[in-house]
Amino acid sequence: MRAKIAVLSLVALMGAAASLAQEVPQAAPEVPQAAHVITQPDYSMVNCSGFVTDQKVAEGIRLISGEQSNYKITFTFGDYIYINRGQDKGVRVGDRFTIVRPAEYTNDVPWFKWQEKLMKVMGTPYLDAGQVRVVNVQPKVSVAQVTFSCEYMQRGDIVLPYQDRPAPPFKDAAAFDHFAPVSGKPVAMVVAGKQNADVYGKNNTVYVNLGSSQGVKVGDYFRIFRYQGSRAETVPQTKDYQYMMYGFGSTPQRYEWNDLPREILGEGLVLNVARNSSTMMITLSSSQIYAGDYVEIE
Repeated sequence: MRAKIAVLSLVALMGAAASLAQEVPQAAPEVPQAAHVITQPDYSMVNCSGFVTDQKVAEGIRLISGEQSNYKITFTFGDYIYINRGQDKGVRVGDRFTIVRPAEYTNDVPWFKWQEKLMKVMGTPYLDAGQVRVVNVQPKVSVAQVTFSCEYMQRGDIVLPYQDRPAPPFKDAAAFDHFAPVSGKPVAMVVAGKQNADVYGKNNTVYVNLGSSQGVKVGDYFRIFRYQGSRAETVPQTKDYQYMMYGFGSTPQRYEWNDLPREILGEGLVLNVARNSSTMMITLSSSQIYAGDYVEIE
């Protein structure tokens, strides 16, 4: 009798559980959210990219000092700095300025044969230190707060009126052609990189000796490539490596650099243009890119 009662109780409990399960609404299946697609360079990339120009940069407005100058040798985000313009020159509260300074190419040994000569033709490289906004104006000086910082600022930095820089759209990376034919458009070189770098990859900033004089515009794309057998680099290289390697084979005939297909290394987006130079953000690289590699307008 007791066993029969236990069985009936178990059946009742199971029925109640099933009924309860039917009453509880089932959670809807999770729908995966679409991945955030980056369609253009961010604000820092555009406004901290630096530039090279052969035109005279106005040097009249300077960062002359700042608060806590008795121990601060540099200034950065949030700091108050002083500039040598005030009410007498029409400065007003709310005015915005960009801080830059020359960044001469200082490498002891050039990466490739023509690097120094090309840099001289392109002009003077400048780094972007950041941006400031005027918060107080006095007769001959003004106080500005650092609102955006790329690098540290220091006494003597050049202060330029703020100009908005556009953020051009990225191309679809899937459209990259590793075996693209020659475009027939102007060809130049990757001459140097930001902070004197000579080796680059994706998202690095480089300077190219093509500019507005050759029809380059912000938003244009450069294709980056090199030839096998070129020995323009100053680093040690094996002679005739394009068709023979001692101990590891050779071909029946000699091949020069222009007998072989070029190697497409990547591409980059133009962020800034001067008369004889462009600032390019490398958006795609299939291998390391070096100063002295070639570019062509796509």
